[in-house]
Amino acid sequence: MEHDGDGLEASVAEREGLLTSHKQPPSDDALITTVKSCFQGPRFTLTHLMFSFAGGVILCFVAQLLTQPSPERSSSTELKEGQANVLAPPFVGSTQVHNFPPPSPTNYYPDLFPTDVGYPGSTPTGAEPALILTAPSQPIQTGAAQLVPPPSLYEDSLEHQAENVTGSSREREFNLFRSWGNLSPWYSVPKGAFGIDEGPEPPQGCNIVGVHLLHRHGARYPTGSSSGPATLSSQLHESAAEWEATGSLAFLNDWTYKLGEEVLTPFGRQQLFDLGVSMRLKYGFLLENFTAADSIPVFRTESQDRMHASAVNFALGFFGWPLDGKYEQVLMIEAEGFNNTLAPYDTCPNANARGKADRSRPYVREWTNLYLKDAKARLQAEFRPSVKADGEMGNGFTLTDQHVYSMQQMCAYETVALGYSKFCELFTEEEWEGFNYSMDLLFWYDHAFGSPVARIQGLGYIQELVSRLTHIPIEVHNSSTNATWHREETWPLYDALYVDATHEVVVLNVLTALNLSTLAESGPLPADHIPGNRSFRASDLAPFATNVQFQLLSCPADIRLSPTDTSSFDPSHIRIVINDGPVPLHGIRPCPVSPHGLCPLEAFLEGQEQTIRETDWIWGCFGNWTVPPGPEWETVGGWYPPEPPPARI
Repeated sequence: MEHDGDGLEASVAEREGLLTSHKQPPSDDALITTVKSCFQGPRFTLTHLMFSFAGGVILCFVAQLLTQPSPERSSSTELKEGQANVLAPPFVGSTQVHNFPPPSPTNYYPDLFPTDVGYPGSTPTGAEPALILTAPSQPIQTGAAQLVPPPSLYEDSLEHQAENVTGSSREREFNLFRSWGNLSPWYSVPKGAFGIDEGPEPPQGCNIVGVHLLHRHGARYPTGSSSGPATLSSQLHESAAEWEATGSLAFLNDWTYKLGEEVLTPFGRQQLFDLGVSMRLKYGFLLENFTAADSIPVFRTESQDRMHASAVNFALGFFGWPLDGKYEQVLMIEAEGFNNTLAPYDTCPNANARGKADRSRPYVREWTNLYLKDAKARLQAEFRPSVKADGEMGNGFTLTDQHVYSMQQMCAYETVALGYSKFCELFTEEEWEGFNYSMDLLFWYDHAFGSPVARIQGLGYIQELVSRLTHIPIEVHNSSTNATWHREETWPLYDALYVDATHEVVVLNVLTALNLSTLAESGPLPADHIPGNRSFRASDLAPFATNVQFQLLSCPADIRLSPTDTSSFDPSHIRIVINDGPVPLHGIRPCPVSPHGLCPLEAFLEGQEQTIRETDWIWGCFGNWTVPPGPEWETVGGWYPPEPPPARI
C-alpha cells in the first residue's frame, strides 16, 4: 500500500477497480446487417411516389399547426440572452481505456522472431565511467524534457537562480513541474537547498569508495478508483446532463478520464531508465570491485508492479540489455503481514490508524480553504446549468474545495501520463505555490518529521544500513526487517554498491529516522500561510524517482599503488546527497558541523545505533497511544508519544 497524496482528505491509497469504461459500439457485422436492411424490400412505381410526396407535405403542414406554441408558452421557454441550448455530452468524465497489447495477437510468432540469432559482432567494453570524480561540474536534472507546460505559465530557468524577494514566501523562480509536491518529476535541487552550497561531487581530497542508493519509483497513475481525480471524473460523468462548461473550462464539454491506476506511465519508465544511466555514468567505476571479487551486485525492490517495473527499468539504464548475469534482483513481497523494510506499513498497524497516520487532515483542510478560495469562485462562474431538449434547466455543478484540489492533481497526473493537461491552465502561479505547500503539509504531518509514526517505520532500514556499513549481520529481527532475506546469498555485506527501490513515504520515514534535523528546522508547519525559507519541501525530497545517495568516502583520497590496483580500503566518512543536494549531518549525534556535509563514519554509526536503541517498534507500531489532532500536540522528530511507566502495584 502506498500512502501517496491522492486526495485532500485521505493519504491511504485505495485499490479498487477502475470506473466502468464506455459501452462497446455495435460490431461490424451488426452495422453491415443494418445497412443491408435499408436496401431490401419491394420496389415502388412513380404513382406511389407522387402520392407519398403529396401526403408528406400535408402531414408536415398539419404538424406545424398542432405544435405551434402559444404566445404564453413561447415566452416561458424562451432562452435568456447569452444562454446556449446545450448540455455536456453523456460521455463526459467517463473512463477511456486502451488495452495494449491485445491478449491474443494474430501475428504473434515468437519462433519466427528470435531475440538472439548469434553473430553479435565485436563486443569489447571500455573503461567504466567515473563522472562524479572526473568532471569539472555535474549534470543537472531539469525535470521533464518530454512534458509540455502551459504557455501561460513561466518556466523556471535551468540555472536554478533564486529571486531573493524581501518579505516573499517564494525564494525560487516559479516552475510548474516543481510545484506538485510528491507528484513532481525529480530534479536537481538548487545548490544550497539543504544548507550545503555544493553539488553531489565529493569534496576536494576525498574519494568515493562506495554508494548506497535509495530511490522511489517513477511517475505513475493515481492509486485507486477513490483517488481525487477518479472521483472528480465520476461525478462529472454522472451529472453531465445537468451542466455546461464555458470559458477556461470549455474543454470539459468533451473531456474523458484517460488515467489508469497505480502502474508506471511511459514517462515514469523513462525516468527510471534515465536514473540508471545517470548512476552508471557517476558511479560505474564501483563495478570494478565486483569484477575483482568475482561477484555481481544484488539490488532490492518489492513485488508491486510499479516497484518491479521501476527496478527493471533502472537496471536497463544502469547495465544495459540484456540483464542476465549482470546483477541479482531481490523481490520482497509487498502485502499485509509480510515484513519488508521498503514497505514497513504492512506490518505496523499504527501506521494505518486514523488519528495517528493522518494528522495532516485539519492542516490541509484549513490551508486549501484559504488558497483555493478565489480559484473556486472563478471556476464556479464557468459552470452553467444546462438547457435540456424540453427546455428544462439543469442543476449545474457545484464545486467544492475537493473538486478544485482534484483539478490541480489532475494537471499533474495527466501531464506525467499524457504529456500535457488542460487542467494546468486553470490556476495562477500563486495557486500552484499553494498546492505545492499543501503537499508539504500532507507529508510533513503524515509521513515525515511531524508524524508520530514516521521514525518507527524508518527503523528497519536504519538497522539494515548499519548492518551493511559494519559488515555485521542482523541477529535480532525486531522491526520490519525480514529474516528470510538476510542470508549470505541475498544479503551481501561487503559490496561497494547497493540499490534499493521503495515509495516516497518510506524515503521520508528513513530521512526522519536518520535524524536529518536540518530538514525540520522550519517545522512545525503552519496551516494559515507559507513560511519563508522553509526547510521542508516535498517536491525537493520525495518527487517521482527521488534518489538518496549515501556516499562512502575516503578522506584524504586513497593513493593507489598503480592505475590497475583495485584493492579495497575502508571509508572514513559518509555523506548523504538527496536529488544532487548534500544534506548537513550535524543533527546526527555526534556528527560535527561540516561545510561539505561530511560525517566521520564512526560518529555516524554511533548516532544510528543510538536511534536503534531508543526506538521501540512494539510500542510505536502496536502501542495503544493517542495524540490529539492539530497543534495541541506536535513533534519535529517523527516521534510517537513516550510509553508511560508501568503502574505500581
